[in-house]
Amino acid sequence: MKDEQAKASEALQFAIQMEIDGKEYYQKASQESDNKVGKELFQWLATEEDKHRQRFEEIFEAIKNRNSWPEINIQPGKREKLNTIFSKAMEAAAPNIKAPSAELDVIAKAMEMETKTQDFYKHQGDKAIFDAEKNFYEDLAAEERGHYLALVDYREYIIDPQGWLRTNEHHSLDGG
Repeated sequence: MKDEQAKASEALQFAIQMEIDGKEYYQKASQESDNKVGKELFQWLATEEDKHRQRFEEIFEAIKNRNSWPEINIQPGKREKLNTIFSKAMEAAAPNIKAPSAELDVIAKAMEMETKTQDFYKHQGDKAIFDAEKNFYEDLAAEERGHYLALVDYREYIIDPQGWLRTNEHHSLDGG
């Protein structure tokens, strides 16, 4: 049991650092973005990373103090907030907006980070001993996947705002 506690603590410390690094990256990206949608999206992601860090710290303390994995309920990030960010941006979007390559580079790096984080959490969940631990990591992996998809949406939005709107708002002609 002591060995398992040490492994869990080591994984949690690593996860805490990943979340701290992610928050810093997103805060910097938010400050440097020239796009209102990017600023809001990156700030939202920074907040999400901070929430994850706080959960990890709570679990780390619980394991250290009680030698057990606590039940932690993950409340998924609000996807509706992202939809609102994109919808409001579309109301003010210029029809021929051009995406700066630096912004696309930031998004690509962020997508890579989210993929690596998701893979790490999946791996931790696969080797988890306690059901609460397994569920926690699986929920986190799903959240990271959601972050990745939000970044995909943003990339598509800045590359082709009108195309993004048609795809995501499901506008079509029905012939009637």
